[in-house]
Amino acid sequence: MIAIYPGSFDPITLGHLDIIERGCRLFDQIIVAVLRNPSKSPLFTVQERIEQIRLSTEHLSNVEVDSFIGLTVEYAKLKNAQALLRGLRVLSDFEGELQMAHTNHTLWNEIETVFLATSNEYSFLSSSVVKEIARFGGSVAHLVPQQVAIDLCRCYTETPLE
Repeated sequence: MIAIYPGSFDPITLGHLDIIERGCRLFDQIIVAVLRNPSKSPLFTVQERIEQIRLSTEHLSNVEVDSFIGLTVEYAKLKNAQALLRGLRVLSDFEGELQMAHTNHTLWNEIETVFLATSNEYSFLSSSVVKEIARFGGSVAHLVPQQVAIDLCRCYTETPLE
């Protein structure tokens, strides 16, 4: 069974990695799919994010990393996936994720959404929080994979604060 784990992953965090690793025990293959969203201004390019995810998941034999543009369900059809994998951090995530799951099911009734509760130690963690800490010079080494921490440090030391 193939599951798509879609997201912007700007950048990937240890919370994302936790969901991927646990998902690998549930599915034959996980495709971590970076959404190319033209309406967002990400810190890292799609190619940089793909490389960060590849490096972070190289210990997992059943993970593929890709990118897509458009509807997640159309991408899932293209990849012959049966499930979408989503992480839930806090109760407030649930409402939006449930709405998206129902919407995706109306677009393709053969897709199922599987929710995994984020491990307690990552329940507060988001890419936005990580970028904010890094932007102001704080350490993010305990929040993201090592290469991502290096990339963030490089970004914010090369880009002066406004």
